[in-house]
Amino acid sequence: MADSARRRRPLTDLELEEWLASSRLDRAVLSRLLPLLRPVWTAVGAAVLLELLVVAANFARPWLVREALDHGLVPDAAGTLRVVPTVLACSIAGLLAAWALRFGLGAAARSLSARAALQVLADLRKRVFAHVQSLGVGYFDRSKTGRVISRIDRDVEALEPLVLQGPPELLSVLLRLLASAALLWWLSPLMLGALLVLMPPLLLATALFRHLTQRNQGRTAEARARFVSHLVETVNGVRVLQQTAQEPANRARYRRLLQTFSRWLRLNHLSAGWFAPLVGALSTVGTTLMLAVGAHEMALGRLSFGDVVAALFYVQLFLGPLQELTDLFDKYGAGSVAAQRIFLLLDTPPEIQDPVSPVVPDAIRGEVRFEQVDFAYTGGSPVLRGLNLHVAAGERLAIVGRTGHGKSTLVQLLARFYDVNAGSVRLDGVDVRHLSQDGLRRHIGIVLQDNVLFDGSVADNLRLVRPGAEDAVLQEAARALGVHQLIERLPLGYDTPVGVLGARLSHGQRQLVCLVRAYLSDPAVLVLDEATSAVDVQTERRIQEALQRLMRGRTSIAIAHRLSTVRDAHRIAVIEEGQVVELGRHDELMARGGLYAALAAAGQLPTQGQTCPGDADDSPAPRWEPAGRP
Repeated sequence: MADSARRRRPLTDLELEEWLASSRLDRAVLSRLLPLLRPVWTAVGAAVLLELLVVAANFARPWLVREALDHGLVPDAAGTLRVVPTVLACSIAGLLAAWALRFGLGAAARSLSARAALQVLADLRKRVFAHVQSLGVGYFDRSKTGRVISRIDRDVEALEPLVLQGPPELLSVLLRLLASAALLWWLSPLMLGALLVLMPPLLLATALFRHLTQRNQGRTAEARARFVSHLVETVNGVRVLQQTAQEPANRARYRRLLQTFSRWLRLNHLSAGWFAPLVGALSTVGTTLMLAVGAHEMALGRLSFGDVVAALFYVQLFLGPLQELTDLFDKYGAGSVAAQRIFLLLDTPPEIQDPVSPVVPDAIRGEVRFEQVDFAYTGGSPVLRGLNLHVAAGERLAIVGRTGHGKSTLVQLLARFYDVNAGSVRLDGVDVRHLSQDGLRRHIGIVLQDNVLFDGSVADNLRLVRPGAEDAVLQEAARALGVHQLIERLPLGYDTPVGVLGARLSHGQRQLVCLVRAYLSDPAVLVLDEATSAVDVQTERRIQEALQRLMRGRTSIAIAHRLSTVRDAHRIAVIEEGQVVELGRHDELMARGGLYAALAAAGQLPTQGQTCPGDADDSPAPRWEPAGRP
């Protein structure tokens, strides 16, 4: 019963990748690789043409050797070999030219393939990167960072041998097989027949090797994705690991993941280890048979010495491609598995999509409505149940409640990182699903507990919302929030590098930079989600002062446990079990003695006697009016 239920449940992205790792490859996926070559088809065609010429040069050599032996060295009446200088010189010159063409044209073919590979891989990386950026927040909530990085980097890299080296090499192998078989038939059908005796065991071994290669490559790629994902998590969470002294346990887990990867990699090498020696052994048997048949044919006068030598060359040209199948199958296995995983990512549709004809409002006042909103995260229990909430334009609303009851989810729905399951979220009366994502989020500023800064300077991070803004513009915004002097005190002021994710700044400094960034974006609606948690009292006071200035003239929604702005909000909404259970001002809710009062009594909210740090400076900051704002 449990297995049946599991089969009916849709597979998650992780489960689908793990299933693909042990399943047969989808041939349709391989056919989708061909369009990748469209931008470089001239270079690929030229490389294929050069490969054809290389094959022709290879097959010219046995014929030239045959001509030199049979017509350049001619026995006279006494049985002594007589040299024919013209024939011998032409044959030698032809052999030298064939060698030169082989190496020269081969190098040119590899150069063209490499150039085309760089362009195809770059285009594919851009395509995958752009698609990843279009995926909703929900995808990244479900997926591990290491897996996404593996798709963009490792799997794209694994496609290069299959897409660009594979076709010319496969064509070369087929041409050499067919041409050498035809020439052997022309020289001696009996010699070709002796060689074909080896084909049944060789074909059987080839099919077995191909099957093992495909299966092991998929599982090796899956094992690699797991330990890369764990490595990324370790790098991102190294402080927590050190703080909790979990380094030994984390190392042990990483070792287990590496052992699994090494086991599948070892199986790959083992499967390849027996195929090449087997082909080599069959080649030796084939050469021996050819020598025996050739000697017999010479004794009967049916073949010349030059014919037999040429035939031996053709045998090597026939068996050589078979030995190259090891490398070709390895490229095919790794590349096709990578393609399957990349197309799985590219086929993942963005959960949040813009409407065909989005509404473009003339102006945004900042009125927000949640109407009968139901919502649950994928595979989870309902978070919001019939929630109704109205925030008037310019109103300050504080949202409080216990952890896990839906407060932060309101932010996700308002910014449309997720869509409601039922009901609607409206901005100035327009359902946010009828607005473009860019048009919506341009009017909503969000300041989180852990805001993200990108590697670069403070000024670079401020210019994310105002590209090309001059230093004076950035400084004016910082002065308006009262944090200009703090930024100036950094080692290089506005040019101070913030480090990866802002690691070179303190938590409070990061928050202040993000507040200036929000001010520069001039949102109609400002959302503060635990914006002052996890900072010291002095830093909280500074942040609160900046917040008081930032919120003036805007609709603001503050989601908090201990925000001092809660007392001074126009209204406070208390969320419990995904519903608004209380709504009013601080004094009203305290007098009512309900959940809000209980939270305040438990020390999770400011009590009646607490003061608001922002009250000390009640001077409003000038409203930021960027050029072009309606």
